[in-house]
Amino acid sequence: MTQINAKSIIRRDDAKGFIEDYWTKRAPKFKALRREELQSEKMKLWQEEICRHLPSHESLKILDIGCGAGFFSILLARQGHDVTGIDLTESMVREAVELANEMHSSARFMTMDAECLSFPDDTFDVVVSRNVTWNLPHPEQAYAEWLRVLKAGGLLLNYDAEYGKYHHGDFQREAVYAHKDLTEDLVEQCHQIYHMLDISMYERPRWDLEILQKLGAKNCTADISVGPRLYAQKDRFYAPAPFFGVFARK
Repeated sequence: MTQINAKSIIRRDDAKGFIEDYWTKRAPKFKALRREELQSEKMKLWQEEICRHLPSHESLKILDIGCGAGFFSILLARQGHDVTGIDLTESMVREAVELANEMHSSARFMTMDAECLSFPDDTFDVVVSRNVTWNLPHPEQAYAEWLRVLKAGGLLLNYDAEYGKYHHGDFQREAVYAHKDLTEDLVEQCHQIYHMLDISMYERPRWDLEILQKLGAKNCTADISVGPRLYAQKDRFYAPAPFFGVFARK
């Protein structure tokens, strides 16, 4: 494969449908993986990571964007927050609902596009996401929407990684961790997603901070120590790509 650059970007009219198809195929195994994560030491690490940004002893209205099978939503609902998880992929939402029922969680889930939210302005105290922006065709539009639905002074917590740059062209490295259980066809589909999206070329999290500032967000910061802190052990949930957090206030 060629290096990801402007010349190697593949323009597709059906990019979002192609991405949704990829995650639909991956959905069946996600509930089991997230159930395992919720019962692991990783859950405690994520709880500490997120909750250190939140006011203590206060119930917040939280939107979990790209919730997948519901890990963040269930974790935060356990802390007494009013949580809504949304995902573009209907099958992921079904997995999240089933897992939340298993866990007796109060988290709610809806099928919705992260780039076009149906919530009114100023709805949520916190917007949180994990592993979402790397596979969005229009990430700047998504950031604008996330800020729109935040209340004044609301907090944005976005955790992501430069997956396209790290995994590009290295099937063997991918197969060891995040894509261990994927077929070769699915790994190839993931690589095609890297080549479809401009965000694969960006220097992140610098790009994220520049966009958030452009959109009028305040107190924009990034934390590149998230990966080394949360993924110090090469366990079932290990993420070898450069992982970071991007934080901002409306």
